[in-house]
Amino acid sequence: MDNVTENTDVINADAASDAAPTIGQLEQEGDIAADYIEEFLDICDLDGDIDIDARNGRAYLSVNSVDAHNLRLLSKPDTVNALQELTRLAVQNKTGSFSRLILDIGGSREARQAELTDLVGHAIERIEGGATEASLPPMSSYERKLVHDIVSERGYVSESLGEGRDRHTVITAA
Repeated sequence: MDNVTENTDVINADAASDAAPTIGQLEQEGDIAADYIEEFLDICDLDGDIDIDARNGRAYLSVNSVDAHNLRLLSKPDTVNALQELTRLAVQNKTGSFSRLILDIGGSREARQAELTDLVGHAIERIEGGATEASLPPMSSYERKLVHDIVSERGYVSESLGEGRDRHTVITAA
């Protein structure tokens, strides 16, 4: 009978970990992430204001500065992605739970969304020009999600293919 109880506890624990995080948990993630980023900025001797938001099952952290040049190097897409992963690990280390935190530095996410919109536009032009499909370069899961949303808004279909770092989006006509 103890094995049945033990197995049920494991199943219940797994189900709880799959549940969407509460607003309180997301706010905790945001606070931990803000402390981590603040310490990082101090080490780099950079000034930045940090805003925390919780929406769509994720904690969002935005770092901005009055002097846009101040965060220029940190706002490059690869740098933001690397710092986001480090911040997620710091949050996971403190909470014991996987974090889907999104980090934005100096408007980098908005700039990247504009780039992705252009990229999708060019891919759709290729399809309208007679191509059966258009493949985009590999990108992060967050960027692929943005691409899927942009493609859907334009009335086309997209799917992610490949594994790991080679995972990319392919766009086809509806």
